[in-house]
Amino acid sequence: MAPVREVVLPDIGDFKDVEVIEVLVKPGDDVEAETPLITLESDKATMEVPSPYAGTVQSIQVKVGDRISEGTVILTLAERSAGGASAAPVPDTATRATIATTSAAEPPAPTPALPAAPAEQRPPPALPSAEVVRGSRAHASPSVRRFARELGVDLGLVTGSGPKGRILKDDVTAFTRKALSGAVIGAPAGKGLMSAVPPIDFSRFGQTELRPLSKVKRIAAEHLHRSWSSIPHVTQFDEADITDLEAFRQAKRKEAAQEDIKLTLLAFLLKATVVALKRHPEVNSSLTSNGEGLVLKKYFHIGIAVNTDLGLFVPVIRDVDQKGLYQLAAEVQALSTRARAGKIEPRELQGGCFTVSSLGGVGGTGFTPIINPPEVAILGVSRAAMRPVHDGQGFAPRLILPLCLSYDHRVIDGIAAAGFTRLLAEVLSDIRHALL
Repeated sequence: MAPVREVVLPDIGDFKDVEVIEVLVKPGDDVEAETPLITLESDKATMEVPSPYAGTVQSIQVKVGDRISEGTVILTLAERSAGGASAAPVPDTATRATIATTSAAEPPAPTPALPAAPAEQRPPPALPSAEVVRGSRAHASPSVRRFARELGVDLGLVTGSGPKGRILKDDVTAFTRKALSGAVIGAPAGKGLMSAVPPIDFSRFGQTELRPLSKVKRIAAEHLHRSWSSIPHVTQFDEADITDLEAFRQAKRKEAAQEDIKLTLLAFLLKATVVALKRHPEVNSSLTSNGEGLVLKKYFHIGIAVNTDLGLFVPVIRDVDQKGLYQLAAEVQALSTRARAGKIEPRELQGGCFTVSSLGGVGGTGFTPIINPPEVAILGVSRAAMRPVHDGQGFAPRLILPLCLSYDHRVIDGIAAAGFTRLLAEVLSDIRHALL
């Protein structure tokens, strides 16, 4: 009669009271040495505990949710002998627990490349690749990850049915069947394209303070994430020589101040942007909801990004093409003041066809702004700086303004984007272009 042995949790290092998150076998199962028996999860790692012997599972002493430590009995096993000799236990403790960190910075090990099969032997290309980084964020044990890699499944697209949303083998199998049936596979409902971040008790590492996000920031975060996930962003960078424009602005500041108007660079940017939008109508457009058409807008309502204590607001200045510099400067001032006071009205945040985001008052040399849907482009402006520029005979100090245009590559190609920023730079270099 085969001897019945107790399989206990071996030394797994500096881990105690580790939670059992998965029991991988059941009574009656035949297992080989090194077959994973259970999966444990600590704050830092997920690990599988393999069987030290070959045999048949008699009874299981732990269940999902139990917390166990070194020496805890996991199950009993009727050892399978070969020629009267017992299978030798695994001698090296380090090999008895396969540890896989759950950090998103470490993607799963790549699957070895296989030679291309003849066309008639190739499987249908329905399954997303398991090597997409999203899959590394999925909540799954190492054995499930291996299983998913073997099938070519991106775990980031699989909805977990286990505790705390954990992905089980059955979930991967169900996903595979759905994909092979020709069903459209997208991100799990409620997850967007990003798996939930597991909760972390940061107070274990030092003093912390919990500061709830404002409703504005929560809404903005969802909006920005949807934009970044669904729109193929590309950013075009350029520079404008605004030496003469700045001299003109400084000359008019006192006159504007007499009318209680703060004449900032933003008013000039709005006027110059209209010129570029008229020459490049695809930048002043939106995709139809089915993605099969383009709505070209004949109006010029431009949003301006305003940072407030509550979060980011984008009030819209309407009919920019029909207003002068002083009127635009006054509207920018009024809208910004109301936004920071929390008195902006919903209608003042709607109807924009293009957005300008200026960080000139803060600094920096460039950034990549996120498009504000349903718009297809956004202009980012950084702080202007004096630089030596060669004029053909020598170097002269010129005030250079960094520009960056993020655009939807489904609508705007690189040539059009470069043409837009170049024209914008030319208009800003000589604001008289705005009169043409």
